[in-house]
Amino acid sequence: METKLTFRNATRNDTALILRFIKKLADYEKMSDEVVADESLLEKWIFDKGKAEVIFALEDGKEVGFALFFHNFSTFLGRSGIYLEDLYVEPNYRGKGYGKALLKKLASIAIERGCGRLEWWCLDWNKPSIDFYLSLGATPMSDWTTYRISGDTLKNLAK
Repeated sequence: METKLTFRNATRNDTALILRFIKKLADYEKMSDEVVADESLLEKWIFDKGKAEVIFALEDGKEVGFALFFHNFSTFLGRSGIYLEDLYVEPNYRGKGYGKALLKKLASIAIERGCGRLEWWCLDWNKPSIDFYLSLGATPMSDWTTYRISGDTLKNLAK
């Protein structure tokens, strides 16, 4: 029997599932201690405020992966892009092309919406993912350094 991969957009009822996928990704990235999100926060920011979107990859109707993304804006291009925050496929379903299928789905969403690009970050140590992204033609942005202000530093800067 051939398996069938489909996609669906997340709904408010999927908030607990989204959080489970986030926690699994954080565990894979060895960053579980940094997850402070809970269902209430995710529901508020994804569904009430509309600040992010989630699509699920389903094998024969079962959610086996997800992508969480939002729009950013390029002043140079003069239009929005899509920023992929999280991409995760369950370990038992890897190697079937589902990660590539999720990225293809995001690329098609970007094209449908007139976006100029699709971007994401990848941890430097994550060689399997880096090799995968390079195989798709992704270009590492080695001339750029990411900076972050958060927590108390963010609060102090805002004063």
